[in-house]
Amino acid sequence: MPVLTREEAQTRARLLDVHRYTVHLDLTRGEERFGSTSVIRFDAREDGADTFVELAASGLRRITLDGADLDPAAASGGRYPLTGLTRGEHELRVEAEPPYSHTGEGMHRFTDPLDQAVYLYTQCCLADAPGIFAAFDQPDLKAVFHTTVTAPPEWTVLGNGVATRTGDPADGHWEIAPTPPISTYLMAVAAGPWHSVRTEHRGIPFGIHVRQSLAPHLDADAEEILDVTTRCFDRYHQKFDEPYPFDSYDQAFVPEFNSGAMENPGLVTFRDEFIYRSAVTDAERQTRAMVIAHEMAHMWFGDLVTLQWWDDIWLNESFAEYMGYQTLTEATQYTDTWADFAVARKAWGYDADQRPSTHPVAPAPEDVLDTAAAELNFDGISYAKGASVLRQLVAWLGEKNFLAGINEHFARHRFANATLADFIDSLAHACDRDVHGWAEKWLRTTGVDTLIPEITPETPDDGPSADDGPSANDGWQLTVHHRGTRPHHLAIGLYDQSPADPRRLTLRERTETELPATGSTHSHTHPGRRPALVLLNDNDLTYTKIRLDPHSWDTALHNLSGLPDPLTRATVWNAARDMVRDGALAPAAHLDAARAHLPHETTTPITHAVLTFARTHIADHYVTADARPVALATLTDLCHDLLARTENGGQGIRLTAVRTFIDSATTPGTLHDWLQAGTVPGGPELDPELRWRALTRLAVLGATTPADIDAELARDPSATGREGAARCRAALPDATAKATAWHALFEADDLSNYLFNATAQGFWQPEQLDLVQPYLTRYYPAAVALATRRGTTLAVSAATHAFPHPLVTDENLRLGEECLRTTGPTPTLRRRLNDQLDDLKRALTIRNTAD
Repeated sequence: MPVLTREEAQTRARLLDVHRYTVHLDLTRGEERFGSTSVIRFDAREDGADTFVELAASGLRRITLDGADLDPAAASGGRYPLTGLTRGEHELRVEAEPPYSHTGEGMHRFTDPLDQAVYLYTQCCLADAPGIFAAFDQPDLKAVFHTTVTAPPEWTVLGNGVATRTGDPADGHWEIAPTPPISTYLMAVAAGPWHSVRTEHRGIPFGIHVRQSLAPHLDADAEEILDVTTRCFDRYHQKFDEPYPFDSYDQAFVPEFNSGAMENPGLVTFRDEFIYRSAVTDAERQTRAMVIAHEMAHMWFGDLVTLQWWDDIWLNESFAEYMGYQTLTEATQYTDTWADFAVARKAWGYDADQRPSTHPVAPAPEDVLDTAAAELNFDGISYAKGASVLRQLVAWLGEKNFLAGINEHFARHRFANATLADFIDSLAHACDRDVHGWAEKWLRTTGVDTLIPEITPETPDDGPSADDGPSANDGWQLTVHHRGTRPHHLAIGLYDQSPADPRRLTLRERTETELPATGSTHSHTHPGRRPALVLLNDNDLTYTKIRLDPHSWDTALHNLSGLPDPLTRATVWNAARDMVRDGALAPAAHLDAARAHLPHETTTPITHAVLTFARTHIADHYVTADARPVALATLTDLCHDLLARTENGGQGIRLTAVRTFIDSATTPGTLHDWLQAGTVPGGPELDPELRWRALTRLAVLGATTPADIDAELARDPSATGREGAARCRAALPDATAKATAWHALFEADDLSNYLFNATAQGFWQPEQLDLVQPYLTRYYPAAVALATRRGTTLAVSAATHAFPHPLVTDENLRLGEECLRTTGPTPTLRRRLNDQLDDLKRALTIRNTAD
């Protein structure tokens, strides 16, 4: 689709008032194309108006305006010009046969390899709606949608409203109830022989839907999914004055979905990996629950009240992210969600905010001049940083004032559009704090502040022990050096060693305080003996990097697992992660801390996050090739300890350890034994996910064959099995295998989005540097050409999964920078490559510092 500029959108919004879309989709016209008829009723506000409508770039058959035929040949670049409109009502009719997509954009078509059943679903965000129906495609031209569908008679059709089969069932006609006014990017249809579980809650029909081959797995989890859904639904109704604004709530778990989920009103679409066909951890179930809560929050933040232009993405995503975690904590059994956010999700925001491509949570209008620029901002800043900033806002403002401002915002803008200024006005009206000033400092700025403590005396003296209580004659001073410009409302935790168990730490005191916005130094004298550990940003209320004073850091190295609260431990692990990335802590020291403390960690999210950072960042990027075997050996030894500790419980941690051991194995013996036995001694059994993971590692090590891969695919011929086989084949340390994978990635253009990702994940391996090195010079021109040919989704994949990560070399950096200077990559590819190259620079710096 063509890029829409902000100026074009503003001009069109002044000229048009769009009332209604009547869309008919015919899904019975074969494997390549579908029928699309769009009727748009709109008003022009002045005579002689010139504007345009977006439509499919190919497949236009007929277009009429007010009953008069227009020339289809006038369409160009995905637009059709509408010139000389008279003031008043108009009806535009567009008949087309657009092609199906296989990249998760527009109308995606998928054939399940297990039973050959076909499934279709739409993905309209951000600018893909015109690939399905003709549209004035911008968020502030909201309209009623009335959609009808013709499908094979055995199919079920889902949409934004209640879908009803009409006429003779053999004709396959469906009508979807008209919506309230919604934006074009939120229109949704999903069609196929779905397996469905339906219920009703508070008078509203609820449904969850999957393809037939996943039916047993949905049935096993349906009660859990519906329980989370209804609990969140009820909690949102306690928070929000405005009731759920649509007539039904369907959740469709669809194949080859590019995002985690999409908040289409009445029909949320999720990637169907959330329907687990293999064992998963408690942390993964919590993540699924959070995504359910996140998408439901969008029914208010984004769907009821919608951003006016894409510079305000945070009004959608940051709020849904914050509300998802907070509501899950309040309404379900997942009460430690903020620890998960702190140790896993928040790092996404910190990393993004330290790259050259960083941007404010709420960018200035001139920084989001078109939809191409907007698409780049669906990132760790708009999600993770934005949610963290809202957590800080609630701590500063108070939840009562925050919810009052939100409810005023909903009341003022229901079924309409709003801007940052509108929202801040609503918050300011609900309290007596300077919300506008706060917003300027937090939402319009970039980068991460750093808070550094200095404590005198540096270490505890030989005075009274912790159990004797503080002495009135003792005292210590905390000085906070604030590198940054934002105000912070934060908690400071003071911890002592437990008299009963020196490995344990007990909370002496946690106080909340406010640091002013100026980057300066703030001191406070405390009575008594200095604590063993002083932790800034305890409870993780604000968005900042923190450091620990030397004595506190020494305490953490010896007692981290003895901290009583998961969120406190997550905050310390985050500090250690940041120190490694900033060159202030040797990667080997981080591994040593993990080796010492993870065997005693009780929560899966922390175990998973620390192991993931150690495996994918430290072992693969931050240590040299010579040091890598030692790093992997440390990880496999650590995993052995975790397996020994979890023989009688802690299955989430145990499964995490099994996965990390597989990924870190340097010899094939244990993996072969597990595959042959079909189980890890003491469990778990090797289900399809673990079998493919083990086979991939064996392929990397050169300890399996194409015949073994074919046999495993015969055992698991599912879509996930096809991806596993593609990953394994690309990972083989064989010149022919690499050449075949390269051709599939960058020359053949017939891989779907998921098969492309799987092949790319297998191709580049740190164990195979000599084999993949010759492809480095080919990568950048190939990625530029692919992004130009295949569009945004594959551009992202080419710059993430297919990037030559293992080649942490000056040559890789030089070639990448030359590509950005001379080859003119698409905006999406440029942004992603720029980020990758910045991460590469960081890895090179860390290696040089460690040396």
